[in-house]
Amino acid sequence: MMAQGLWALAWRRLRADRVAMVALAVVMAFLLMVVLSASGLIVADWEEEVGVNYAPPSFVGGAAAVVAPSAQQQALPDNPFDPIADDIRALRGGVEMYGVVDPLADDLAQLRAQAGEGGAAAGMARRASLPFGGDKWGHDVIKKTIKGSETSIVVGLVAALLAVGLGTLFGALSGYCGGVVDDFFNWFYSIFTAIPSVLMILAVAAVLQQKGVLTIVLILGLTGWTGPYRLIRAEYIKHKAREYVLAADAIGASHWRKMFSHIFPNVSHVALVQMSILGVGFIKAEVILSFLGFGVPVGVVSWGSMLNEAQNELILGRWWQLTAAAVAMALLVTAFSLFTDALRDALDPKVKA
Repeated sequence: MMAQGLWALAWRRLRADRVAMVALAVVMAFLLMVVLSASGLIVADWEEEVGVNYAPPSFVGGAAAVVAPSAQQQALPDNPFDPIADDIRALRGGVEMYGVVDPLADDLAQLRAQAGEGGAAAGMARRASLPFGGDKWGHDVIKKTIKGSETSIVVGLVAALLAVGLGTLFGALSGYCGGVVDDFFNWFYSIFTAIPSVLMILAVAAVLQQKGVLTIVLILGLTGWTGPYRLIRAEYIKHKAREYVLAADAIGASHWRKMFSHIFPNVSHVALVQMSILGVGFIKAEVILSFLGFGVPVGVVSWGSMLNEAQNELILGRWWQLTAAAVAMALLVTAFSLFTDALRDALDPKVKA
């Protein structure tokens, strides 16, 4: 009943905070978008080249128009597989020398015809502008941003769940058992906190050279458990001497039951707040890792990989991919941070209803 009263009181406080409810609505909208994207109901065709290269946003107009592929193809040589073949043929005067016939002439002619037909069709199908522009391959930036949010948000939340799970387990064992167990986990905690977090993340990323979403989750989860550990350990030290724990010990409850059936429900709000805080931090960390080349592999899009591509596009004046990824990330991180602050205040028992 105590835990139910705490959560009911926290929900009542949250509902009274308009900023928190708006932030929660934004976060839930992003999560819904991630679910729909992962299930393929939306942006399943984000890799289709629907626009010309660096297609400008529709609201920019013709000022930022780029050359369509069909115009570029007209400047290509007749033989794209061998660019100097036409020059050599002209020098020979169209006459085969020494009676040697090119055995691949027919095959090359067929390939040229197929390439010409495919290029013409692609040139006709691509649009000169897109609602918010396109990247260098002609992908729709809006669809790419939505697909990138799937990777960034999933990495942030799963890594936060792993870090809070490890921190809670280690903190519970350390705070409840004390003695040698507490000394061991404190020593282990000191090793991780002695190294700056950014250097620790980059060091683990260098060791785990295999790129992928799972690798990023392990990097962030295995280096981010120290904060939850410190707070959970302190809560367990405080609660293990409470009357309800002593009563559970008197009726013969096991240590595991006292740790996770009696004490944990009363400190779960700390773990929840820590997960919210780490979720925001890990989303930003994934963006940084992908931007530096330690993140997602080629073929997987995230906000970090979009920002990595955008740094070269800015030289050409193509700002729309950078803007789309930065605005989406800023909106989610701001909403998540506001909701986390409100949740922490709502779950604080010292705050009056």
